[in-house]
Amino acid sequence: MADAKARIAVLGASGYTGSELVRLLLRHPRVEIVALTADRKAGQTMAEVFPQFAPFHLPKLVTIDEVDFSGVDLVFCALPHATTQLVIKKVFDAAPNVKVVDLSADFRLKDPGAYEQWYGHPHQALELQQEAVFGLVEIYRDDIRKARLVANPGCHSSTAILPIVPLLEAGAIEPESIVVDSKTGMSGAGRSAKEAMLFSEVSEGIHAYAVSGHRHMGELDQEFSKAAGRPVAPMFVPVLAPMNRGIYATLYVRTTGARAEDLHSILADYYKGEPFVHVMPFGQVPQSRHVRGSNMVMLGVVADRNPGRAILISTLDNLVKGASGQAVQNMNLVLGFPETLGLDQIALMP
Repeated sequence: MADAKARIAVLGASGYTGSELVRLLLRHPRVEIVALTADRKAGQTMAEVFPQFAPFHLPKLVTIDEVDFSGVDLVFCALPHATTQLVIKKVFDAAPNVKVVDLSADFRLKDPGAYEQWYGHPHQALELQQEAVFGLVEIYRDDIRKARLVANPGCHSSTAILPIVPLLEAGAIEPESIVVDSKTGMSGAGRSAKEAMLFSEVSEGIHAYAVSGHRHMGELDQEFSKAAGRPVAPMFVPVLAPMNRGIYATLYVRTTGARAEDLHSILADYYKGEPFVHVMPFGQVPQSRHVRGSNMVMLGVVADRNPGRAILISTLDNLVKGASGQAVQNMNLVLGFPETLGLDQIALMP
């Protein structure tokens, strides 16, 4: 039937990205949530874990082994990296025709050696790793439509790839001179209790972390190199900011002779008509609050005082376009729904 709803399972529904998926899916007109899983919180209701869901009828949280995947059309996997590989292999063994959107990092890198370098162990599902499609819709839309397994990109990665890839493809910037300074909100660290994430440890200040090598560097290397047609290893520094949501990246580039205005024109043309990427007028910059709670990315381009250099600003909500909103966008494509369905919420301000 044309109006039949797709049956959706969310694995890892008790985390931030899992709960954000539930929030978005509850207002999606073409889906029905049929299974929600959790590890430590299995047996509880979603309302017990997240009281904002109390008014809604949702399945009780269960373990992954309790889910009958033969009755599911699409699985969102919001589990920690390294645990997801074998879980998804078991899902496909049980239901080969199911679609999977994986929000972990397990299938983002095509090169097994790069995966082992960044994550410290060999990949345990190499055939699936090669099958997976990198799920940044604005870059890989046509491939995603045909995919069985979509690897949702990282939040830092999405924020940097969207402004940089079009410029590399156009040959407008020097690949060797890219610097990415990316600030993230607290929810990017997950929901597990960590001493370093206590309010008194992070409020009233910001600090860099994983400066010697953040795992999202692997995604930047992969996508920048593909766009440039040669190896690219950008400088990348993530910074933790005392806000709940958001990624705010400042990117510094050297041009290959183009003006900053030309870079702006390239991005404006590349993203013309895209529903979730907005390029601001030249010289204007967005704020992270301009995208909070939405699936929108806002990009700004400013000329540096030195000719041949430019500054790019890119911001998105790490839980929406940086994770769960991007995942729903991918779901819409693989299930043949309108791409924007269920994702039309406007940013919350203030």
